Amino acid sequence: MFLLCGALWVLPSQDGEYACDFCDKEDNEFVYHCSCGLDFHIKCALLTFNIAENNLKELDHVALQHPLISTENGNEELEDVSKCFGCWEPLAKFTHFSPDCGFNLHEKCAKLPFKLNHVWHRKHPLVLQFNSQRLSCKICGETSRMGSGFVYGCSPCKFVVHIECASQSPLQVIKSTNHEHPFTVFLRQVPFTCDACGTEGNHVAYTCGTCNIIIHKNCISLPRIIKSKWHDHRLLHTYFHHIEDFRVLDCIICHDEVNTEHGSYYCSKCTVIFHVKCVMKDKDSYEIVENEDEESPDESVSSITKVLERNDAGEATVIEHFKHIHYLILSDRVGEYDDKCCDGCLLPIVTSFYYCTQCDFFLHKFCAELPKVKHVWHHRCRPALVLTSNEVFECVRCLCLSNAFAYKCEECEQCTCLRCIIALTPGARTCLGHKHPLLFYTEYKGPCVPCGKDDIKGLFRYIQKAISVMYVKKVEIQIFGFTIVQHVILLLISIVFLVNIRSSNLGVLLK
Repeated sequence: MFLLCGALWVLPSQDGEYACDFCDKEDNEFVYHCSCGLDFHIKCALLTFNIAENNLKELDHVALQHPLISTENGNEELEDVSKCFGCWEPLAKFTHFSPDCGFNLHEKCAKLPFKLNHVWHRKHPLVLQFNSQRLSCKICGETSRMGSGFVYGCSPCKFVVHIECASQSPLQVIKSTNHEHPFTVFLRQVPFTCDACGTEGNHVAYTCGTCNIIIHKNCISLPRIIKSKWHDHRLLHTYFHHIEDFRVLDCIICHDEVNTEHGSYYCSKCTVIFHVKCVMKDKDSYEIVENEDEESPDESVSSITKVLERNDAGEATVIEHFKHIHYLILSDRVGEYDDKCCDGCLLPIVTSFYYCTQCDFFLHKFCAELPKVKHVWHHRCRPALVLTSNEVFECVRCLCLSNAFAYKCEECEQCTCLRCIIALTPGARTCLGHKHPLLFYTEYKGPCVPCGKDDIKGLFRYIQKAISVMYVKKVEIQIFGFTIVQHVILLLISIVFLVNIRSSNLGVLLK
């Protein structure tokens, strides 16, 4: 058997039954066992050993089956069909063997050479192996997501390359859609920092000699423009920035500083910046913009259907809003309406607002300017959320019942209230219960200071003092005579956000 981690031992089944890691069938007989935890039927282990030695007599009795579809059709139609144990591509794409034991293999994978001399590892020949330790490829840097599969590896050096990467020419030139010049492979394995994503690499790099850029192979295909759930505008990729282009260089998602000497995504309208690894981490959180000249529909659908008047500063002072039948007037006379709530978010009128002269209707200026459709990072569905009102709903984030404005997903029909939308909008927040600004850390796990609950994932934190608060504490509070159940910290953060909105920008720490 060819394994990267070493030898197999024949042992009786320990628990009476096991599943073979090759054919996935259960058995209770003797098993070939590896110290890394893999188990194999004796028949499967011997079969793969013979294949590795190019002794294909074991397959003489197995009829070759021809491709069921053209390879030009892609893999989308074959997601649920059997895969080749060598390359983990759909079995039916190529001529293949399919023995009774379930060990499916393409003919081309069965005939791979057992040993290979490769320019990226001159110390030892590379041997065709089963990647039992799931090591990453030293050329592309990836670990197979579908299964362990075949690799060419050197056990003493823990060096592994995918079979498809091993077959590539060392003089390969790759054109990029994100860069004006082609990239050529750098024929030395040296540590480097990728100029496209800003992370370190210790595998094969690709370079642009004209621009003096060195990047990972996978970063060659980074999209130039994406639309992310983390921001309302499009994000552009660049290989470097001038520091003076940004007031704050912290990534909106992880809040760590972005090195402007390497690649990042940024918004040209808001001057906010993102690490490549952060904004591209979840494939469901962004879409690639293919046509740079075509305007995104999500960016152009305003809730204000018509502006009737503007002041000298350019602010819309009289508007028509798609959620109200009468026109609305802008006002900053907050003290005169301190007993009123915004009909959008149900929070007190504490900042500039629009009001109706014909009925008792109020909207914070911020709430009135929210778009009709909006992507949010904390909702998993792909479609944008749609702004709705005049229906009773339970907020999926804070679990409060309300009939105010909400963003609704038309796919799963879940609603998120405006308070949660405001509080979870990326950027710094201040809270009435804490003097320092707070940032939301999606991956941080720890205790909540107000409620004492431990081991919570996702917290508002003041990082210098390591003080954590979370919006999970439910208590009854009084707002204008009504008793409601609310997540207190979330509510307070929303209120303070509205108070400070005129003097702050998203992504800049509030005073």
